[in-house]
Amino acid sequence: MSARIAVLVFPGTNSEDETFRILRDCGGDVHLVHWSHAQTLPTFDAYVLPGGFAYEDRIRAGAIAAHDAMMDHVIAGAQAGKLVLGICNGAQILLEAGLVPGTAAIRRPTAAFTGNGPVPHFVCTHVYVKLAIDPARCAMTAGLGHDPLIPAWTANGEGRLAASKEHLQELEDGDHIAFVYAHEDGSVDDSASPNQSALGIAGLCNREGNVLALMPHPERDAWTLNHPDRRRGAAMLAPSGGAVFFRSFVGALQ
Repeated sequence: MSARIAVLVFPGTNSEDETFRILRDCGGDVHLVHWSHAQTLPTFDAYVLPGGFAYEDRIRAGAIAAHDAMMDHVIAGAQAGKLVLGICNGAQILLEAGLVPGTAAIRRPTAAFTGNGPVPHFVCTHVYVKLAIDPARCAMTAGLGHDPLIPAWTANGEGRLAASKEHLQELEDGDHIAFVYAHEDGSVDDSASPNQSALGIAGLCNREGNVLALMPHPERDAWTLNHPDRRRGAAMLAPSGGAVFFRSFVGALQ
């Protein structure tokens, strides 16, 4: 029996369909689970928290959703070793829930995604993210190979990773920085980040390597149709660069 993947839908989630479709296209046994069916979550083997604006991002992005009943099951699953992926708003929820970087108590966040710099504003632009850890450090990146560059779209108002100087050092020392923003040629510098994220961070993982928070959307660069100039081929539904990430995720479950 194949591993079952739950894509969680909170009030305000809006990227569940794209996430569902690319996981399905990559061979995953995937199901949408709405907040009213939280009690079914223990029957799943992995959880994906997609993008959107859960609970209208009130207080802070992800702050209310982190205390939703669905997260009780996600937290229990993560602590039992199940794979948990959060994308954009899902990443914000994982940090607010304390699952990532996971260096303190549950629901006691030590870092957060906050308003984009230098002046808080919504950013929607094509980006590239580069793996910053050994692929084997995180189960979901183990199938990517070394030094992969993944295209994605960033679409958020609170995508800048912020933490104290001491905690940023802890993130570096603990190998928690999974992805950083990069240029199309793979080079990395301060200008690669679209939002002045600390250390250019685009994604974080926990100590155990089974929980990953990724701010940009690789599912929005998963098919040729996502490219206005169609430069990556004529087949509209041909897999595009972002699909490699989801193949790695599904492969980790298989």
